[in-house]
Amino acid sequence: MTFEELRERLTRFRDEAVEREIPAEEVDRWIGMVRPCAVLSEREDGPVAARFGGPALLPAGTPHPPFPYVASVDLAALPPGSTDLPLPSDGNLLLFAWPRDRGDLTSHGAAVHVPAGTPVEERDAYAWDPDGVPEEREIADAFPRGELRVRTEPSLPYHYAVELPDGDLEPLPGFPNAEELADEWEMACRYLDLRGPLHIGGYADEEMVDLDPLEGLVSCAVEQAAQGGWGGGEPVSENVGDWVLLASWSPDLGNVEAGSSVHWAIQRKDLEAGRFERTFTDVYWNP
Repeated sequence: MTFEELRERLTRFRDEAVEREIPAEEVDRWIGMVRPCAVLSEREDGPVAARFGGPALLPAGTPHPPFPYVASVDLAALPPGSTDLPLPSDGNLLLFAWPRDRGDLTSHGAAVHVPAGTPVEERDAYAWDPDGVPEEREIADAFPRGELRVRTEPSLPYHYAVELPDGDLEPLPGFPNAEELADEWEMACRYLDLRGPLHIGGYADEEMVDLDPLEGLVSCAVEQAAQGGWGGGEPVSENVGDWVLLASWSPDLGNVEAGSSVHWAIQRKDLEAGRFERTFTDVYWNP
């Protein structure tokens, strides 16, 4: 989808933001931040491009990440222009995550790219849980299953503030009406039907969002890398602009409690190099 096509989808958003007496020039600059986003859902329109659940098919000899398997995305099935991410053109992107906050700053998930034609092995459904904890397996058993179809949608910031050194918040630079714009965007997501349980690319969203959710994720990644708990001993950038949102998941586990959002993020340079092992994952948990 082209930038102009994305903007056309935002005509009503623009009109209603201007009706709120937000200056048209500021609204247009906000719209200028639009990103394409591959929205994966159970809707009937669009090609099948992903699947929740099913067997985890990992390359032979690759250890199973220590997290339950969430979904597999067929990268070749994503429509051209459905994201602005430098993703591989083929193969499957496997996503793993623990959907509850463990009370620490460690990564809560992983991403594995399996290039097309790679010999794979089906792993045991509980390979991530060698200790066999019944309560944890009950949570993983509630993960969704089934095919997901893809459509390309516009994505704009859900956050509206930056944090000052003294801890106070101020609107995003250049957007004095950022809070009103983010509020209008939240409403637009409903009438444009932009929601879906799994997204590739776009902006990060959380249940309580004023700051960019990636800021917290990057802070955790930097601290974990400095402590040697993640990142393979290599430093990572503190600059949020060096990172991209790889994927996001809104868990719906029925009667089983889970976080409201899971984000997988990666430095752009690592994504360009295909270093998916350097994906960091966090979860927003508000029980």
